[in-house]
Amino acid sequence: MVQYNFKKITVVPNGKDIVDIILSRTQRQTPTVVHKGYSITRLRQFYMRKVKYTQQNFFEKLSTIIDEFPRLDDIHPFYGDLLHVLYNKDHYKLALGQINTARNLISKIAKDYVKLLKYGDSLYRCKSLKVAALGRMCTVVKRIGPSLAYLEQIRQHMARLPSIDPNTRTILICGYPNVGKSSFMNKITRADVDVQPYAFTTKSLFVGHTDYKYLRYQVIDTPGILDRPFEDRNIIEMCSITALAHLRSAVLFFLDISGSCGYSIAQQAALFHSIKSLFMNKPLIIVCNKTDLQSLDGISEEDKKLVMEMKAEAMKTVMGQGGEVGDDEGVLLTMSTLNEEGVAAVKNAACERLLNQRVELKMKTKKINDCLNRFHVAIPKPRDQKERPPCIPQAVLEAKAKQAAEKERRKTEKDLEDENGGAGVYSASLKKNYILANEEWKDDVMPEILDGHNVYDFVDPDILLRLEELEREEGLREEEEEDDDFEMDGKELTPEEKEALAEIRKKKSLLIQQHRIKKSTAESRPSVPRKFDKDKKFTTKRMGRQLSSLGLDPSMAIDRARSKSRGRKRERSVDRGDKDNGDAMDMDMDQPNKKLRLRSMSRPRSRSRSRPPSEVAPGEGFKDSAQKVKAIKLGKKSVKKRNKDACRGEADRTSCGYFLNSFWLMSMDMKCAFFSIHEIVFGGEEWSMYCITGLKLLSNQYGFPYYGEWFLCCSGAHTMELYLPLTELSRDFEWRSFPFPLSKDVVARAILNLGHYFEL
Repeated sequence: MVQYNFKKITVVPNGKDIVDIILSRTQRQTPTVVHKGYSITRLRQFYMRKVKYTQQNFFEKLSTIIDEFPRLDDIHPFYGDLLHVLYNKDHYKLALGQINTARNLISKIAKDYVKLLKYGDSLYRCKSLKVAALGRMCTVVKRIGPSLAYLEQIRQHMARLPSIDPNTRTILICGYPNVGKSSFMNKITRADVDVQPYAFTTKSLFVGHTDYKYLRYQVIDTPGILDRPFEDRNIIEMCSITALAHLRSAVLFFLDISGSCGYSIAQQAALFHSIKSLFMNKPLIIVCNKTDLQSLDGISEEDKKLVMEMKAEAMKTVMGQGGEVGDDEGVLLTMSTLNEEGVAAVKNAACERLLNQRVELKMKTKKINDCLNRFHVAIPKPRDQKERPPCIPQAVLEAKAKQAAEKERRKTEKDLEDENGGAGVYSASLKKNYILANEEWKDDVMPEILDGHNVYDFVDPDILLRLEELEREEGLREEEEEDDDFEMDGKELTPEEKEALAEIRKKKSLLIQQHRIKKSTAESRPSVPRKFDKDKKFTTKRMGRQLSSLGLDPSMAIDRARSKSRGRKRERSVDRGDKDNGDAMDMDMDQPNKKLRLRSMSRPRSRSRSRPPSEVAPGEGFKDSAQKVKAIKLGKKSVKKRNKDACRGEADRTSCGYFLNSFWLMSMDMKCAFFSIHEIVFGGEEWSMYCITGLKLLSNQYGFPYYGEWFLCCSGAHTMELYLPLTELSRDFEWRSFPFPLSKDVVARAILNLGHYFEL
């Protein structure tokens, strides 16, 4: 089915806008730089590309306009005549023809100038031909500016037209102005058509939709028509005539029998007879409206005769569709839109007659035969007087009799709910199953709270007896628990043991309470210094007394507390690997061991001594040091094969391998900048450090930044390493070492080369 949606037509720009759009696109999408030094073939290709690209864009833009606008000869006759009435078909075709001519002219211009560009002999000549080609194209487009403006106005008006489907089920309302057509449409559809008490309120076609028997119907409200010659009718009236002429629909001719519309019944009858040729082969219903002001029986005889003549004309359409002469129902109907009397009847009659007509038309087509031969309705007729009842097997009859004989099952609350109106209507009674001495007590109102007590706690008549039994059971249970308290491993305890056990339990409960208090105040309480322990709660003496009272030896706990209370500073000890001096701690301090004396006189260390690799630490899982050494050897052997193919990664620590082997020979002026190199020697060791203070003078003389002291540390008799504090040079903190031969002159020249290396 063809869909007519004129809202999708693209906006039509004027001639100047099209020129700006195309030239801007050409400038953006094609190369823009060319030099006269290029070969002539390349120059020709450059400008030919611009001409062809511009012509192609003009062609596509104009083709879009021509293709999107409907062709009046190819669309439905209803839309063809409607557009002709609204916009004048000749002007419409002329505008599209001018655009088509402009498109062909632009193609011809591009073809001619491309041929000329093939023979261009210089950059200037090629550029001049390109300018001339684009100029002529733009001139052609500017000349069709009025046609483009006219098409843009048509596009805007077509976008506001209602979306009418000429092939669907349609109800068409027609008649004189102000007879109640729009009011009827507002009643049966959701359309909101403006209704006013003056004529020609509706100036164009309006569309609404309604449903009948689960089918969608299209309702069209047409402007009012006057009884005058065809040539004198205006555009508003011609819209109605076009819809009546081309749409297959059921026609409702509205007749104002009250005369309040300003036209008499005779004038309305004359209009009916003048346009009755448009009602051929269409279901026609004459609707007498405004019966609230004047009933059909109250009009004059002459007017009633005119109405009957109109009814007779409408009957011809019924007979033309295969109806009978006496079938006059639904041809003449009365209605009042004010009190909605007869509105639904008019709608149903129109939909029913239209549906019947469409079914009859489909039955006459050849396609229906392919479907009819598949259907067969069989109606059995008696062939004689013999009765032939349905044959029911005996087993089925016995099963039904057995089910009837069975006792009726108990009805549940769900069954009662379904029988008494369903959910929300039936209310189940929760008291009907109470077992009471008197059935009348079921509906009594029982309080839940009485004198501050819960009534349901006192419902049991044997509650006192049950209370006595409960108290007796609790007494027996308490006696058993008391006997179990003083039994351990199935043996009874002596009085002294019972007393000690009671004391221990009391102490345990007290400790639990204290622990809970401490835990509630602070999760992890720090150790309290002795000067703040004013109550002497955390002393070793008190701990010893408490442990002694419990029968425990407090000596080990006191020693542990004393070792923890002392400072973290490590005591002097012998070397863990010195087996000969293993008992050095037991020696008299007046005659100390030589190694112990040397270690005690040396400077203190900030950390404890490292553990030898062969020594077994607690928790490592080795039996002795020999087993640990063996495990280490096996581990090294297992990774040896993998290390052969190992590669350095990003996480590996490496020192810069830059070796300053090409020292530049500087002038004497540069060397004199290092006159203040100091040599510092520490206590007899072969370590030395050179503090390069001359770097400050070098930075002032040659203008490179100075970031503090750079240290040169001797790593042997012949090499030296330079350590750079790079906290100022980079964001990452690191030290880089650069080995080079040891010499004062070499150090000076190395610093100069490092300055060049770091681009100082």
